[in-house]
Amino acid sequence: MTLFDTAEAYGPYVNEELVGEAIAPFRNDVVLATKFGFDIQDNQIVGLNSRPEQIRKVAEGSLKRLKTDRIDLFYQHRVDPKVPIEDVAGAVKDLLAQGKVRHFGLSEASAATLRRAHAVQRVSVLQTEYSLWTRDPESNGILQTVEELGIGFVPWSPLGQGYLTGKVSDDARFGDTDLRSTFPRFAPEVHMSFIDR
Repeated sequence: MTLFDTAEAYGPYVNEELVGEAIAPFRNDVVLATKFGFDIQDNQIVGLNSRPEQIRKVAEGSLKRLKTDRIDLFYQHRVDPKVPIEDVAGAVKDLLAQGKVRHFGLSEASAATLRRAHAVQRVSVLQTEYSLWTRDPESNGILQTVEELGIGFVPWSPLGQGYLTGKVSDDARFGDTDLRSTFPRFAPEVHMSFIDR
């Protein structure tokens, strides 16, 4: 395993601390990715925040929690509609120039947003949901755009958040802290309709 992907939002903060401690003995042998873009108050995600000053603050916090001097891949976790993507790319470009970040990535961005960001600062990777169950990147221009621009593609949830493993039971219910509880496709009535097919 050579890629460790975390985020300040996971926990919040706790996962970065765990990953930082776990990889410390072999930090130079792995690629370390983390993400910014949420507004976290009192350890709760309350919205999005990709203002340049927030990006800089998150980078500093992540570097400390991860016990490292650089973030190999710094993703915007979700596009913030209140902040122009050009400002986001510019803030990350500054972090790259300072050596705190090595590569810029976006998560769940549209093809148009990806192009706008890439015009300011090369985007190395796009991360989006992609599996046999969720195939939107094939039809929404994402795969075509990353191929055209030479951008890497990292699918998240390639096993459909566990569904495609066959291990999600017919009567599965997900707690409030389980991300699947926020997806309509995991509502009992929807889940059961897939099983009946």
